[in-house]
Amino acid sequence: MATLLEMRGITKTFPGVKALDNVNMKVEEGEIHALVGENGAGKSTLMKVLSGVYAHGSYEGDIVYDGDVKAFRGITDSEDVGIIIIHQELALIPLLSIAENIFLGNERANGGIIDWRETERRAAELIERVGLKETPRTVVDDLGLGKQQLVEIAKALSKDVRLMILDEPTSSLNEQDSEKLLDLLLEFKKKGMTSILISHKLNEISRVADTITVLRDGSTVARLDCKGGISEDDIIRDMVGRSLDDRYPPKVDHTKDDVAMEVANWTVHHPLHPERKVVENVSFHVKRGEVLGIAGLMGAGRTELAMSLFGRSYGRDISGEASINGQPVDLSSVRRAINAGLAYVTEDRKTYGLVLDQTIRRNVPLAKLDAVADGLVVNKSREAEVAERYRKRLNIKSSSIEQETVNLSGGNQQKVVLSKWLFADPDILILDEPTRGIDVGAKFEIYTVIRDLAASGKAVIVISSEMPELLGITDRLYVMNEGRFVGEMPTSEASQERIMSTIIKSGDRT
Repeated sequence: MATLLEMRGITKTFPGVKALDNVNMKVEEGEIHALVGENGAGKSTLMKVLSGVYAHGSYEGDIVYDGDVKAFRGITDSEDVGIIIIHQELALIPLLSIAENIFLGNERANGGIIDWRETERRAAELIERVGLKETPRTVVDDLGLGKQQLVEIAKALSKDVRLMILDEPTSSLNEQDSEKLLDLLLEFKKKGMTSILISHKLNEISRVADTITVLRDGSTVARLDCKGGISEDDIIRDMVGRSLDDRYPPKVDHTKDDVAMEVANWTVHHPLHPERKVVENVSFHVKRGEVLGIAGLMGAGRTELAMSLFGRSYGRDISGEASINGQPVDLSSVRRAINAGLAYVTEDRKTYGLVLDQTIRRNVPLAKLDAVADGLVVNKSREAEVAERYRKRLNIKSSSIEQETVNLSGGNQQKVVLSKWLFADPDILILDEPTRGIDVGAKFEIYTVIRDLAASGKAVIVISSEMPELLGITDRLYVMNEGRFVGEMPTSEASQERIMSTIIKSGDRT
């Protein structure tokens, strides 16, 4: 098998930090090559060097592609030779059609005029190739995340891709859509395409990868051949530099007898289509010291439920009752929800969880600014003390509290979001996909925080699409499907099969 790509001695330095230190990586033609490492290990930086985001001259080392040393000055240069990168945050325009998105910036035109017939004809071919059933004129906003990811791949194929880089392609997908995407990569491999896959889901890596390059702290630490089979534990050991005997901290049940929060007959209507109920007559409770899980497929209504409870941040015509510590509470605004003792860690940390162009120091106290203020003026020394305390408590890897959150890895950004709400000291904390896009080491740290919160008497509600995660950290589970709670069980009696069976049976009854 011929070598398609070799990155030799790649070193990339930012002010005050060496992000990549003499990294070497070799990718054979026609293979699926996985790139793994903890958050902050340098994976995304290395791919930005490869794709030309960090132009030649801004780093040391050589990129050898198809036998020639390349000096990419931008993304266009790398795309011209067939290197296409698909980022974790999809770069689609929601209100444009599939065809318009596929050829955006790469239009099918004659004499400066777009040839719409040719655009739709070619788009139809690409749509069929990635397994979509929709028409080229379908608006992207009408597609689920799994299908939007396939549109991104079709867009890459339209540029005559030879080496496709996928950065966490399944992080926002449910299990079924993830399986379809991985199957598609295997089909592309049969046809000779080369892929680089960045993922924290080691079961997916084990399933499809031929070779794995492991980065740790900006350096290459291992190149693993998967052809004879490889265990997840072996990958983890190289990633974190130690054996991770347990994926989850010891589970000690700290559940108290008293109910921290109770919700009755909660109903939420869609904000744009008021005739549609996205949450219907949901009732549940969570006790002090308990970690409660909400399981369900994507689109079941879990996030909508959480956001509607947190100050009616989602939905309209919301009805139902809520009480905290036995007292009825007004959750009609975010400020009232916070004052009642409720906090919500969003699944979309970049859009709703952080002020990305602000520092760690500015972000951490945001949910409780009055605690670091003298009247209406923020006390900067108190603000810094709080930020530094939580930076140490949650092991946030950064140069200092003055580092902008946009420059942190995903796992460290999530820790900043958690710090913000821990400082607010809520009685009930709702965590929506708290470990999405985060490596196994950082996951364990966040799981430990969750169990510590329960041990201190807090009530924690965890929404997750990863069933092993729910089974590993929760005490009790509700199962949600099509806007309703359709099952409840102690986690000790739960399994992935039982949860899926509950969902399927509830669908059969409707």
